[in-house]
Amino acid sequence: MYHLNVEDVTCGHCAATVEKAVKAADPKAKVAVNLEAKSASIESEIGPDVFIAAIEDAGYRASFKKSCCSHVD
Repeated sequence: MYHLNVEDVTCGHCAATVEKAVKAADPKAKVAVNLEAKSASIESEIGPDVFIAAIEDAGYRASFKKSCCSHVD
């Protein structure tokens, strides 16, 4: 599972756009967008860079969500 920061998501429409971008990259992916945390959790066998690019193509800034220990969750 990948945890990504997704900046600029402010409403349900934004969340739906991010989910749609993820599903376009991998229709089998499981995705949950958290508006409050401005993050997305994605379960997929495809690498996270594909999803970062897809989310950015949809107009949102995306990056790996770092833990307190500076490794990818």
